[in-house]
Amino acid sequence: MGKSIPILLCLAMLFLVSCSAQEPGCTDPLANNFDPRASMNDGSCIYNSAAVSPLTTLSLSELLDETSGLILWDGFLWTHNDDTDTRIYQVDKSQADIIKQFELKGVVNRDWEEISQDEDYIYLGDFGNNGAGNRKDLHLLRIEKQTLRSGHAIIDTIWFSYSDQLDFDPQPPNQTEFDCEAFIVSYDSIYLFTKQWLSGYTSVYSLPKVPGRYLAERIDHYDIQGLVTGASYLDSLNLLALCGYNIMLQPFIFLLYDFQDFRFFSGNKRKLSVNLPFHQVEGLATNDGLIYFLSNEAIVFQEAVNIEQALHLFDLNPYLQGYVNGSE
Repeated sequence: MGKSIPILLCLAMLFLVSCSAQEPGCTDPLANNFDPRASMNDGSCIYNSAAVSPLTTLSLSELLDETSGLILWDGFLWTHNDDTDTRIYQVDKSQADIIKQFELKGVVNRDWEEISQDEDYIYLGDFGNNGAGNRKDLHLLRIEKQTLRSGHAIIDTIWFSYSDQLDFDPQPPNQTEFDCEAFIVSYDSIYLFTKQWLSGYTSVYSLPKVPGRYLAERIDHYDIQGLVTGASYLDSLNLLALCGYNIMLQPFIFLLYDFQDFRFFSGNKRKLSVNLPFHQVEGLATNDGLIYFLSNEAIVFQEAVNIEQALHLFDLNPYLQGYVNGSE
């Protein structure tokens, strides 16, 4: 009987060690409520307001006045327009000059709002839905990278509808919760981030990344207090950046990092205001999680505001360097 006491003590100590090893709290030293004792990020970090300005701004060609998405691939930026134009543009990073145009044959651009990629494919999201909110032809084009450069791109289609959209009666312009302008591709799935005009939330929907017809399942949502228009994701760092703007056309970059299992809003959430008032930002891309390219389309607002299409470079080292370096 006496021998059981040391065993019980050992078990109790192991339990206490296990509990202390999983101390939840804010693990980001940049947060106001950083807890040095915390070993498990519970998503509670609170940050001071912050604003970022571009290091450089470069004019884009008039051919890209409706640029709507960005990726970095093979040393270049790649972008597209969001209305009728069925070309993908290869753009120089340092001068923002168009290097080459790639016509995609046999497809229609009803409203291409975002571009993403994996190792083998480029994906284009034809899912802009702000006109009446009742499109029944939402889809993504999947383009084989090896064939794109040859001028004979092999393209297939991933069709989807939202699992919780039951009402398809037409709505007034910009009055729907089922618009979308941002998505990422990771492993075997596509993750859509909606642009919800009424609530200011964004919802996350998932669907397979192979051709077919699917119901996109809603897996999460968050009150981002703005309209999401672009996304850039680094699998290796669990780092997602979204861009967008509020109803006053004040742009932002929203950082999501140190989350687990594609629960994007379960980790750190930091919103950075972008010092580009009245810019309709649309595309976001990064290779390393620290230096970001951000594009905006041209906009004329009641003849008082005339913003030309442009490419901007941002350094987010002050906000992410510790996390990125610690995650590599």
